[in-house]
Order: sequence, then C-alpha cells, then structure tokens
Amino acid sequence: MRYLLAVTLLASSPAVAAQEDVSERQPASIEVSPAELELVVGDSVQLQVIVRDVDGTLIEDSPVLYLPEWGQFWNLDQRTWGFNLFRVSGDGLVTASKSGAYGVRVRVPVGEGEFLDQLVPLRIVAPPITTVSIVDPAARFYAGTTVRLDVEYSDRTGASRDYDAGGFRSSDRDIAEVDEHGYMLLKKRGQATVTAMAGNALAVMEVRVEDNPARRLSVVVDDTSVRTGDVVRLQAAALDKDDHPVPSAPITFTFNATTPSLASGGPSSGMITPDGRFVADLPGEYTILATSGTLTERVTLTVRPRNARREVTLVGHGRINEYGTSDLWIWEGNDGRDYAITGTHRGDGKALFWDVTDPAAMEVVASVQVDARNVNDVKISEDGSVAVISREGASNRRNGIVILDVSSPRDGVEIIAEYDDQLTGGVHNLFVHDEHVYALSAGQRYDIINIEDPSNPHRVGTFQLPNPDRAIHDVWVVDGVAYSANWNDGVVAVDVGGGGRGGSPREPVMMGQAPFGTGWNHAVFPYRSKTAGKHYVFAGDEAARSGSFSPDPEIGTGTPGYEAEPNRWRGWIHILEWDPAGDTAPRLVARYEVPEAGSHNIWVEDDVMYVAFYNGGLRVVDVSGELLGDLYRQGREIGRFLPYDAEGLVPNAPQVWGAQPFKGHVFFTDYNSGLWAVRLEEPDE
Repeated sequence: MRYLLAVTLLASSPAVAAQEDVSERQPASIEVSPAELELVVGDSVQLQVIVRDVDGTLIEDSPVLYLPEWGQFWNLDQRTWGFNLFRVSGDGLVTASKSGAYGVRVRVPVGEGEFLDQLVPLRIVAPPITTVSIVDPAARFYAGTTVRLDVEYSDRTGASRDYDAGGFRSSDRDIAEVDEHGYMLLKKRGQATVTAMAGNALAVMEVRVEDNPARRLSVVVDDTSVRTGDVVRLQAAALDKDDHPVPSAPITFTFNATTPSLASGGPSSGMITPDGRFVADLPGEYTILATSGTLTERVTLTVRPRNARREVTLVGHGRINEYGTSDLWIWEGNDGRDYAITGTHRGDGKALFWDVTDPAAMEVVASVQVDARNVNDVKISEDGSVAVISREGASNRRNGIVILDVSSPRDGVEIIAEYDDQLTGGVHNLFVHDEHVYALSAGQRYDIINIEDPSNPHRVGTFQLPNPDRAIHDVWVVDGVAYSANWNDGVVAVDVGGGGRGGSPREPVMMGQAPFGTGWNHAVFPYRSKTAGKHYVFAGDEAARSGSFSPDPEIGTGTPGYEAEPNRWRGWIHILEWDPAGDTAPRLVARYEVPEAGSHNIWVEDDVMYVAFYNGGLRVVDVSGELLGDLYRQGREIGRFLPYDAEGLVPNAPQVWGAQPFKGHVFFTDYNSGLWAVRLEEPDE
C-alpha cells in the first residue's frame, strides 16, 4: 500500500543519512525542474532540484527525498496498481512504465518531521502503435456474408495494445465494405484490397470474394436440457446443395431468453462465444440462432437452476485479536495429529502453531518469534517435518526466510536456520516444492533456495521478468511448473523441472505469460480439472478501496476514522484456460466476482474453489466441468461464511485472508480475528 511504500523509501534512501547533517543554513525554498513531466512509456527524465535559504543563496548539500504519488493506491483511470507504473530513483531519475496520471513528491527536510514540499505532476502516455496484424483471416470469402476482421496492435516495446482509434478501408466498396469496427460485408464476386490502419502502421490483406455455395445451416447440440453454468457446445455447419460442408462460411450466433426474472433478454442472462460455446446465467428457455449471410437455423434449450447451495456451519474459532493474522497452512503431523501454522502482521515476528485435530477445540501449542514486523506467509514441506516462514520489517533490515523443525509441534518448534542472502528487501510470499523454497525478493523476483539439508539452505536459481521494473506478488509450484502473480504483467509460468522445456530449479525457463487488463494480479492457483479435461489457472485481483489493515500510529491508517469504518476491497478471480506445457495460448474464459468485496488468496480442490474475499468473507464455489462466463451469476456459489467477531482486532469486521480444505472441514484465517473452521453440510435431497 502507499503508506508502507513511502516508509520503505524514506528508510532506504541515502538522503536519510544526510538528513541528520543538515546545513546550518536553513532551506527556505525549492525549485524543481521540470515542474511538470510528460513521458512516453519506457522513457526517463532526471529531476533537478535547487534549494535556497531565506536570503536566496544556493544550498549545495541539502538532502532531497523523492516519493511516488499514485493516488488512492491505484490509478482510477487505468484501473491499475501503483506498483510498476513508474520508478523514482534515490537521486530523482523518473522512469515511466504504465500510461496514466500520477505525481512525484519532492521533499527537502527543514527540521524533525518538517519538509519543504512540491508535487511534480507526471503524465505517462503510451508509445505509438508500430505494428498492425490481421490475425487468422478466413481461407475463402463468400458473397452475401459478413466477416469480422481480428486485428492485433503492438507498440515499439513489443507490448500488445487495445486500440479503438484505428481505421479500415477497402479498395472497392462494391465488393467488400468494412465499417469502423472491422466488420467486412462481402457484397459480390470480385477482388479488393482491405487495409487496417493505426497511425502510420498498416496491415494489408487481399480479399477474393467467391459466389456462396451454402444453401442451409445445420446446428446440433448434445443435450437440450442443462443447468445454469453448464457449457453447451453447438456443432454448426454451412452445407451446400449436396449437404457437403462449406468450411470457410462464417457463422455467427445470437440468443434470446425467456426467464422467470427476465420476460425476455439476451446478454444479461448468459453468453455465447464466436466458436459456438453457450452458457446460461439464469434458468429459463433459450433460443439460439445461427446465421450465415441470409441463412439461419435455431435450437432451443431448457435451462434449470444449478442448485449448488449448501449450508456452512461454524465448527471452531481460535481468536487472535492482539495483532493481525495472515496466511495459514494445515497438515497432518508425523505424530498423526493435525496441525495449522498461521502468520502475523505487526505481531513482532510471531508464527503460531495450532493443534486442530478437533476443529471445535483448536489450541495454540507452540509459537516462534523472529526479528520481523510481519510474518506474511507460511508453508510446510511435503513430508510435514519442515516449516518455512517469511520475514518483513526486520530491525536489521536483513529479512529473508526462517526454516523451522515442526516434526513434533506439541513438543515445541525449533529454528533450524535463517537465510537472508540477497533477500534483505523483504520476503512477502513463498512456496515450498520438492525440497526447494521459492521466495520472493523485495517483490521483484523469486529466488530458489535448496533445503535438502534444512540446516544448510543455499540459493541455486532465481527468476525475474526481463524488465527490472516489473513486480511479482505470489508464486505457486505444481509438478515442476512455477506460476507467479505479477500485478500488471498477469500470470507467468516457468519450467523448474516439470514443464518439458529443460528447466530446473538451477535454470528456470520461462514457458509463457498471460497478461490481463486490470493490473491487480495478486494471487494464482493452477488446477487440472478431470471433469472438464482442461487445465485452468485461477488468478486473483487485489485492490484496496479504503484504509489499511488496522490502525497503526507509525504507518497511518490511510482513512480518517478507520476504526469506525473497516476496509473495503475490489477485485475478482480471472479464470484462464491454459496449459503452459501445450502449444495453445492462454485464454481468459471465466470470472468469479463478488460485487461487494475483493479477492485475496485461492485454493482449488476436487472441483471446488475456496477463496478469501476479505470483507466478503469465505466463498465456496462449484468449478466442476467446463468453465465459461460469470460463475457468480450462474449460481455456482456453494456457500459463504462471514466471521463476525465482536472481540476482534477491529470488531465485527471480516477480513478473510486465506482458506484451505482439510479432512472434511474448511479452515481459514481472518486478519482481525484469527483462525476459523467451518463445515459444508451435505445438500438436501
């Protein structure tokens, strides 16, 4: 968040040391040049600061602080996080990364806690489009049909761009006429040249229009009676006079709905894709129309309610209200009992160990305390004998990770080793996989640390996106592939031994990237669905609407009167159909969004998603079968639980952090109130 970042900048800037030795001549004015900045993405500019005393005499050695200003944590216009938008070095070099309107606050200390202050407005604009491409045009074009051109744009940095100011033209509008949206109406037999334009960049395509041999359409579905959320695949074909397929004939789909809640409607009650996949959000009767030129065919579906709801029953609660509770991990110990580890925020570096064998009577049986402000993340090795916890805010600024012996938590937990080499910027998240720790370093990369001998941890590899300005927030490793959540850069997959690209922990190999538009990508969970026969990646957003987690006099709350108004969050779960080991590009197919809250951590198991939605509580969602569209509207939510606690750190203010299913229960942590256990009741017959 903005306040935490500001503190870090002040603490790490070389100017802080100089602040203690301010010149006897007191600064009275500052001049910053340029006074306003406009940069193109990728460009840099050096700020120059002139400091004068009350007599107008230049002060040569006055310290200067440069603080980025991002507004209320994220850019309202671009809907992107402050991270990765631009960078300001300790000596005032500003480098632009993301278009939008921001600012650089320039401060010169004049006394303890007092500054001369000037805000330099910063406007970052995107580079011009340099490449236009018409993607996968049809093999043949037929008179009387309409084809939409699929156009991709990229700028000089190679980044893909959404672009709505392009244009199209045709050399012969009597043969092929193209509108401003790229829809090409093919009027008669002949040949024309069609051009897609963006500034000075062009893509040219020769269009040869033939007589249309199609005489009728055929539309077939496997089942005409389905549930909301079930994906129906339409097998549609244009046929000639001899009922032979006409493969290149374009077919478009639309639908109408009659539902109990909508007398009639279209997009508000479901969706259909260009390739003929349909899903209904509401129960009712749906008529799907397939069209090719003047030909039409229809099919009608009956859609019934999904009926996924189940009761969620409280089983147990372990209250923690002296400080914030962060992440959790549940496992069966070597002694056959069940345990949980939970981290803390502003808890003086504590990690707590619980016996949860009886979820109705959870108890703390051990704890450790390390030099840290936050223990944000906690993980357990596959064999259940070693825990690894992250450190942020260490008094000596060395941070890093701590490795613990948890072979017998009821008999105590012991520190085996600490590792902080090149992890001094703080470890926010980590993952343990196959005797290696994947530890984030200052939110810029993850280091891969071998713990085959837990007493002798050592780095064997590291991964970072090519641009050093990029950031990373989370990493999850499954079957030798590391998936990371990278804010503006979306999800990145890396072969670390199982991806088939020759990668290993020592030599990680990037397999692919799935960016998406919000720029809030905070958490990631890969999942192979047996019922759908597909590999999905669940990617969660995080964006704050107000406040910070809890009142803190050192850092500030971010919202006046925070104690009376708890946090509100934004963001949702993006669901990508993507197997990085395959040859297909990632495809965004579905979403799960709670209107009143934002997402945090995710867990998917046995076709059920367990997701923490901060002030929206724990959400349990049916993710069985093929996924498409808006899962929330489709009635896929199985249940929810909001952990109100009148004795919480902030009373009656749910802030659910993370959830994990385990042996028939769902355990989750709430920032304001500790560890909880609930049970999903069996559905009514």
